[in-house]
Amino acid sequence: MNHKTSDNFTDTEIKILNTNKGLRSLLSQKEGMYDLKRAIRHARSENKIKKLQEDLIKLQTWVIQNEEKVVIIFEGRDAAGKGGAIRRIVERLNPRQYRVVALPKPTKDEDTQWYFQRYVNQLPKGGEIVFFDRSWYNRAVVEPVNAFCTKSEYERFMKQVNAFENMIVESGIRLVKIYMSISKSEQAKRFREIKNNPLKVWKMTPVDENAQRLWDEYTHYKDLMFENAEKGNFPFKIIKANRKTEARVAAIKHILDSIPYDKNIEV
Repeated sequence: MNHKTSDNFTDTEIKILNTNKGLRSLLSQKEGMYDLKRAIRHARSENKIKKLQEDLIKLQTWVIQNEEKVVIIFEGRDAAGKGGAIRRIVERLNPRQYRVVALPKPTKDEDTQWYFQRYVNQLPKGGEIVFFDRSWYNRAVVEPVNAFCTKSEYERFMKQVNAFENMIVESGIRLVKIYMSISKSEQAKRFREIKNNPLKVWKMTPVDENAQRLWDEYTHYKDLMFENAEKGNFPFKIIKANRKTEARVAAIKHILDSIPYDKNIEV
């Protein structure tokens, strides 16, 4: 039986707090601002991630053995935790059989090509999983908000994207689309943390600097993106991401649920 202690913690919670993960979660917090409940919640999520990573290895083994092709897209506002989620997903995978793609600004040559062409060049071969840390959906939200594309280019993209995704899926690619959703206040908090961390300050870009001011514009185009995706066959899975570790658990679960891999496969 789980008895409550005088501090309203159960025996199980105290045991979790006294594990290596629990203590690391507690010590990672700011000095003088220790939150025991938060440390317990974080340690529980870390335990879940470890188990889910074992399932991800089975998924990758199935992909390799059956020469499957998988594309997993991560979208979301700046500082939503896309990169962090991908890092935890690939942490235990065979690095030779997956790629993480985060394309920079298009070159002059790429600007003259069909918009989707540089993404087509990154699609997986048989037995490979490709993770997109932002994808062709840059043109659905980031580009129109920041005036990086014209109105006609944006409208052309919105007309073509569902057909493009149907084509790649019909060619044998399994497509998973995830959107990491954070609140305006959480984004502001994360920006402050990035600016104050000399190891992370490089992450801040001029686009990031404008993200809070343009919050409503991002929301407008994000909603249009979701609406358009719903009209196609591949809507986004929206994951609440204010709590990073819980969001990572949810993202991994969605990936595992979306791909019909053999859960009994020998690794």
